[in-house]
Amino acid sequence: MKRIITFLMTLGLLMVPATLKAQKDSTKVNQITVGLNLLAHGELCVGGLPADNDETDEDMSAFLMGRLRLNVGYTRPYLEIKATIQNLAIWGMSGNTALSLYEGWAKMTAPCGIFAQVGRIALSYDDERIIGPNDFAAASNTHDVLRIGYEGHGHKVHAILGYNQNGENVYASSYYVNGAQYYKNLQTLWYHYDFPTLGASILFMNMGQQAGTKGYETNPPRTVYQQLLGGYVKWHPKYLSLEGAYYKQWGQTVNYDMGALKLDAWMASAKATVPASKQVELTAGYDYLSGDSYVPVPAPGGLGMIRHDVLRGFTPLYGSRTKFYGMMDYFYTSAYINGLTPGLQNAFAGVSWKPGKFSGALTYHYLAVATDLEKLSRTLGHSAEVQLSYSFTKDISLSVGYTMMHGTETMDRLKQGKGSPFAHWGWFSLVVSPDIFTGKW
Repeated sequence: MKRIITFLMTLGLLMVPATLKAQKDSTKVNQITVGLNLLAHGELCVGGLPADNDETDEDMSAFLMGRLRLNVGYTRPYLEIKATIQNLAIWGMSGNTALSLYEGWAKMTAPCGIFAQVGRIALSYDDERIIGPNDFAAASNTHDVLRIGYEGHGHKVHAILGYNQNGENVYASSYYVNGAQYYKNLQTLWYHYDFPTLGASILFMNMGQQAGTKGYETNPPRTVYQQLLGGYVKWHPKYLSLEGAYYKQWGQTVNYDMGALKLDAWMASAKATVPASKQVELTAGYDYLSGDSYVPVPAPGGLGMIRHDVLRGFTPLYGSRTKFYGMMDYFYTSAYINGLTPGLQNAFAGVSWKPGKFSGALTYHYLAVATDLEKLSRTLGHSAEVQLSYSFTKDISLSVGYTMMHGTETMDRLKQGKGSPFAHWGWFSLVVSPDIFTGKW
C-alpha cells in the first residue's frame, strides 16, 4: 500500500512543470488532485440472527473496520481521468491484504455535450434505489463499463454497456460465476429531463447472468437474461417535495438448483417531504416490493420445500439498500428460508434537523411481507433508528447511529432465527477526506 501511494504521488508531482508559479491562473488548463479518504467504522449488534454454529440463543457481535482510499484525478478541457485505490480490512485481520482498484476511468467530453466514459465507475442514478454505490457498505458498488451519452439543455441520456469475465480466454467464453460482478453482461439506457419544478427519469436494463453448472450436460452453463423498466419522478414546488417510482422486472433469473426460472416482479414507492422550519424537515412514505406467490414457512427444523415455476420477488439489484429499507438491511442482504422472497412493505415516517454543523434524523419503519403466509401474520416488525452527524471541518466528520427492531414470529420463522425478539444495533463512522495536493499548469 505504501509503495502504491508513493508511486502515485510522485507521478503527480512529476506532471507539474517547473514553470507552475510563473503562469497566470487563466492559462492553467491542466489540473491534478491527490486526496485521501479514511473511514473508521465500528458496529455493535445484540440479538437478531443466530451464529452459523448455533452455539448461542442470542448473539452479540462487534467489530472495527478501516477503509483507506487514495484518489488521484486529472482534468483538462474535454478530458477527465480518475483512479481510486482502496484498502479495506477488519481491525486485527491477519494479512490485511484487501487491496483493490475501487475506481479507474477516463471520460472524454465534446463541446456539444456528448461524452464517453470507460473503466471502473461508481454509478449513481436518481434516488439510488436501483443503481447506487451503497456506500454505507464499506466496499461499495462499482461497475466495469463503457458509458456514453449526452447532457445539455435539461436533457440527460446515458447508455451503459458492461461485459464481465473471470479471466482471459482466447478460444472460448469462460465460465462466469461468483465473479466481482453479479452479471455477465449489462445494457442500460437512462433518460432524464429537468423541468422548472419537476425532474423525471426513465430507466431500462437488460442483464445477462450465468446459469447452469459447468460440466453438466443436462444443465449446461449458459447466459439467461432479465429486464427492468421503470421511472422516477421528483416534484419540488416551494414548500413541498414529492417523489415516486415504479419498476417492473421480467425475463429469467438464476436459480442454482434448477438453472433458471421465469421472473415476473414489480415495485412502487412514494415519499413526501415537508419543511417544518428552516432547520427541520418531516418525511413520510411507503415502499411495496412484490413477493413470491407462495412461501412455505415450516416449523423450526422442517424443510418446507416447494417448486416455483415463476419467481415474483422483486430484487433492487445494485441500489443503496440501507437508504430505503432500514439501516439494519435485513431483507436484501441475506436470503429468506428456501431462497424465496416474500416481498416487503415498508411504511415509514421521520424527522430530520440540521442546525449548523450538526445534523440528526429519527425514523420509524413498519415492516411487513407482501405475500400471504399460512398461519402467520404479514407483519415482520417495527424499527426505530436515530442518526447524528457532526462536521468538525469540511473534510472531517463523525456519524453515529442506533437502531432498535422488535421482530415478530414471522421474522423469526422466515429468517430461521433464534435471536432476541428485540435486536439492537449501534454504529459509528469517522470520515477524514482531505485533498493533500493540487497542481495547475
